[in-house]
Amino acid sequence: MTPEEITTILIDKFGEPLVEHPSEDTWQVDTPEFRLLVIITSDYSGIRLLLPICPASQAQPYLEQLLEANFSSSQLAYYGLHQEVLWGVFSHPLASLTAQDFKNALSELIRLNEEGLSQGFNLFIEKQIRLIVRAAKQQGQSLQATLQSLNRLYAEGMLGGLSQAPQEREQFLAAWKYQLERLWDEES
Repeated sequence: MTPEEITTILIDKFGEPLVEHPSEDTWQVDTPEFRLLVIITSDYSGIRLLLPICPASQAQPYLEQLLEANFSSSQLAYYGLHQEVLWGVFSHPLASLTAQDFKNALSELIRLNEEGLSQGFNLFIEKQIRLIVRAAKQQGQSLQATLQSLNRLYAEGMLGGLSQAPQEREQFLAAWKYQLERLWDEES
């Protein structure tokens, strides 16, 4: 892929006013939602696309899950930490990069940015619910007894708070029920 092809693809996707090309080997795309950096290595052997997702301090509680996502669910783009920022990163040898790969990488980076920390948070929550299921089963509790315990904890204000509206509490309990039912048979 050539620098000219990169410029054309970026302008086609984002519009010329948003694409800056300050040097032969760098581009910057500034949109209201994000800032994308495209950098060709100094020896022109590789290319990196970088998109900041959030400050590293916000990602800290979910780093384990984000690393798991890098291993198991990422395709073209992955998470990386640098200069106190969590980045979406795509790295590829420049010579073998196709226009379609480049477009797909842009789409995946934008998706990572839109998801923010939700993927890491969801994996974190699932892990916690699996621990609850295991603990309940070790205590000999049934799924129904576990749901009753959660109901009691919400009613007593231990979960959700006493000032929580009844409709909101029911939504939370429905989410708990869904997750517990989904994971109950998977855990031993």
